[in-house]
Amino acid sequence: MPVAPHIALDSAGPTAVDGRHIRALTFQSIRLAYLRHVLSELDLPAEGGRALVIGSGRGLLARGLARLGFEVVAADPSPAATALAVAADDGLGVTYLTSPAEELDLPSGSFDLVYCADTLEITERPDEVLARAARVLRRGGAFVYDTVNRTPVSRLIYLGAFQAFPGTRIMPRGRYAAHRLRRPAELAEALGRAGLSARDVTSFKPRAVRSLVRATHGRRRGTLTDEQLPGLVDMVLRPDGSPVVTYLGYAVHRA
Repeated sequence: MPVAPHIALDSAGPTAVDGRHIRALTFQSIRLAYLRHVLSELDLPAEGGRALVIGSGRGLLARGLARLGFEVVAADPSPAATALAVAADDGLGVTYLTSPAEELDLPSGSFDLVYCADTLEITERPDEVLARAARVLRRGGAFVYDTVNRTPVSRLIYLGAFQAFPGTRIMPRGRYAAHRLRRPAELAEALGRAGLSARDVTSFKPRAVRSLVRATHGRRRGTLTDEQLPGLVDMVLRPDGSPVVTYLGYAVHRA
């Protein structure tokens, strides 16, 4: 008798629904597109640069940065995710570490770029995360992130659809909480306290909300695979729109 899909973060089991990996897959193209924009804006070359990915999960974004030319360190709090990242490594020279973002201990000023993923919307200690990130970033370096706004719609999606509603649940209950979802203005203030100057906020969203519902429902039922989801969800940048649910942004380490 077939085993029903079940929620299991950082698991590659055949019936596991890993919401972290689903987000990484569906966000990958939009993250890289935004990163290219930031690198162009700051005239920051990837070739020969050093990048750190915080909250790297299975290493998908880290390997994307390595393909751009960066020397990459990928840090994640989950030993299971780190093991999956190492297993998926394709020889691009990424260094994988297991470390919570709040306890990251790397040399000061050692990175040109820090990308913070899957972290700011779940941490209880955002100031500590940002302080650790700022410390390892060189003067003038870029801190790039994506996170979840705190709005009625984002609560419906992240607290409801993604972790409470049986038909679309892809996360364990309690992973997200309203007080850990942060508005862009709140995050800009926190960035400033860490010595980082906020430069931009850009909204991103599925091209059609209906496709997101169809994708999560299909994945939860086991009728869709992880690899089918990015094309179905089709995330797009909305640089002129106010972020209703998710947004990207970047800041620069003050010289």
